[in-house]
Amino acid sequence: MPAVKLYVGNKNYSSWSMRPWLALKAAGVDFEDEVIPFDFPAGNPAIKAISPTGTVPVLEHDGLRIGESLAIIEYAAELFPDKPVWPRDARDRALARSYCSEMATGFRALRNAAPMNLRYPPTKLAVDDDVKANISRIEQIWHGSIENSGGPFLFGAFSAVDAFFAPVVARFASYLLVDHPVTLAYMEAVQNHPAFTAWAADAAKETWIVPEDEL
Repeated sequence: MPAVKLYVGNKNYSSWSMRPWLALKAAGVDFEDEVIPFDFPAGNPAIKAISPTGTVPVLEHDGLRIGESLAIIEYAAELFPDKPVWPRDARDRALARSYCSEMATGFRALRNAAPMNLRYPPTKLAVDDDVKANISRIEQIWHGSIENSGGPFLFGAFSAVDAFFAPVVARFASYLLVDHPVTLAYMEAVQNHPAFTAWAADAAKETWIVPEDEL
């Protein structure tokens, strides 16, 4: 099979890159990654050579290039049907996909107020009611899923939906936004997953600074 390559942005900041990287890594998909840092004021011109939209991530396979995190994950799941990218149960897969779509299109208040920054020292961030509403909805998803599955992840074993919420876990941890025991236990499980620790270790080695993602 032709090689699979995933182009990502800075691992310290790029939440959208983090999602498919974690999903593929956790599922055991063999792929190469390349970081294209977005540390230029007008964007890194190298991204345009890979992505017509000028955004990452982008998956490259057999002459095909696919953008957008959820599309990349879906393609990988079809390309490697034996890999546990999504939950095995059909009902669980449907819910997982719906939560990923909700994450992709919603929670803008949280994303705007609390950019992902894995190097940020945990510091309490004051947030407004819109952010609190986002947090409440996310916790509703997490708590209900874990109650049904028994945990430690949303549908038992780690899958794409956990990868989709991993940047939220990072935000909650960086800005001390939550204190519910169920939420904290889930965050700990995600942060201790080998895929997450590998991504975080790479992020810690980066030296690029993106001022707009530094509070």
